[in-house]
Amino acid sequence: MLTMKRLFSTSHSSVDSKEMKKFQLLAHKWWDEEGEFSALHSMNDIRVPFIRDTLLNMSSNYHLGNPLSGVKILDVGCGGGLLSEPLGRLGASVTGIDPLEDNIRTADQHKSFDPVLAKRIQYKSSSLEEIVEESMETFDVIVASEVVEHVADLETFIKCCSQVLKPEGSLFITTINKTQLSYVLGIVVAEKIIGIVPEGTHEWEKFVPPEELERLLESNGFSVKTVNGMLYNPLSGSWSWMESTSVNYAMHAVKSGAQGQSSPTDALSEMESEQPSATAGATV
Repeated sequence: MLTMKRLFSTSHSSVDSKEMKKFQLLAHKWWDEEGEFSALHSMNDIRVPFIRDTLLNMSSNYHLGNPLSGVKILDVGCGGGLLSEPLGRLGASVTGIDPLEDNIRTADQHKSFDPVLAKRIQYKSSSLEEIVEESMETFDVIVASEVVEHVADLETFIKCCSQVLKPEGSLFITTINKTQLSYVLGIVVAEKIIGIVPEGTHEWEKFVPPEELERLLESNGFSVKTVNGMLYNPLSGSWSWMESTSVNYAMHAVKSGAQGQSSPTDALSEMESEQPSATAGATV
């Protein structure tokens, strides 16, 4: 607790005001599947099964129809709720946070169309740092999808994730590698030539190599379990898994358990079975 208070008494923040200004202009466009966020809509086809199957493979206790029932998920940088909603439909209890109030308004409005989601998802206009003190070791799972390449202080961000995640909880990250190829494809082609994302959305200097992310996670009490490369096909508008992590990649890490005490359990892990999970693994 002392460490936590010392960390948050500093001026460190993971929120980048320049990034907020970029996304402010797009806050009303999150649910336009053909618009600026079309690649994020189609990314759900692989990132949602990746999260679901990884969690189910860690435990055999799940409910058909609502496989993530009882699992508390924090969606950091949730935007308009593009990932929060499908996770809620899988039965999870989702808290989506985003520092932009306009994003939260969009997410709340879209959620209200579905009474089931209205009960399972809550949104809050907040940075990750702002919820740490009230949410210590609260969540079973954190997802930060296409977020870490926009934060101002990545180490502070990872430390905050560790603070609000239960021991043995899972952290899922998708982001962009810092390579020459990622500059060509992620910025020159995607932003300047094809225009699948607005120009200026990304800064190559803020892209994060998987080795750097893994080092930060390991030094903050996480064990990295999976790193998968991801490939976007702009012609078909679809994503697929690939071995190379030279452009986009997904990572799954698990927070170490508290020493000398039993770790908290969630609906997926409290009744361990000797039988393997019925679902296929996330790695394709």
